[in-house]
Amino acid sequence: MTTMILHDTTPLATGRWTSMKRSDLWQHSFAAGLAVALHGVVVLLLINNWSPEVPAVKPPNVMTTQLVMVAPTVQPPAPEPAPMPVAEPVVAAPAAVTPSVPVEPAKPQIDPQIQARKLEQAALARKRVEERQREQLAEQQRQQQASRVREQAAEQQRQAQQQAEQSRLNAERARQQAAADSRQYLPLSKEAPEYPARALDKNIEGDCSVEYTVNPKGQIENPKVLDGCHPLFIRPSLAAAQTFRYQPRIVDGVAVAVPSVRNTFHFRIK
Repeated sequence: MTTMILHDTTPLATGRWTSMKRSDLWQHSFAAGLAVALHGVVVLLLINNWSPEVPAVKPPNVMTTQLVMVAPTVQPPAPEPAPMPVAEPVVAAPAAVTPSVPVEPAKPQIDPQIQARKLEQAALARKRVEERQREQLAEQQRQQQASRVREQAAEQQRQAQQQAEQSRLNAERARQQAAADSRQYLPLSKEAPEYPARALDKNIEGDCSVEYTVNPKGQIENPKVLDGCHPLFIRPSLAAAQTFRYQPRIVDGVAVAVPSVRNTFHFRIK
């Protein structure tokens, strides 16, 4: 057991407490003023849009590993042991090492007869192709010639038909025109001429052709005897022609003259 002895320290403590209170008050005042000053500085910085700098975060260091596969080394096969010669070994001088030269493969030998046979077959094949081409060309030419002949025959037949049709139309038109012309100046009256007495006494016979113009009234104008008329038959032929009367020819509703109208009188003794 320990015994502590306490002395009366009241006066001393009182004076020391007074000095300690003064120093603490001064320290507290200084600390408060410093704190107020720091707060004022912070407020001013905040008013001036100040923000504390954030320290940049350093990216962490990353270690990358890669697995690499290495092919195993192929060991060359061990050379086969050479057979031991029976005779005593002879040490030969080392041969000179020459660079390796690529050896061209040997060309196969071609038999001349086979080559000639192949050339002959190729020539025959080419000749057959040329003959086939000539035959095809000749066949095309024959077909073209036959086609041209057929076309020419058809054209000639068509032209012949057209000509026949045109001839028929012309003949029909001429017949109709002749019929119309004949109807237009058909004779209304014809008197036969008197047979001359002298011709009767002499037994003379013959023909006499007279050419005249039929006027718009259907009367005869300018009659004349054509060559070949016997003199004894001229006067009675002209006199008989003067008595002819025709129906006038009408063109577009108007009567017109018809020239070169012929009539042949036949004088025969019965």
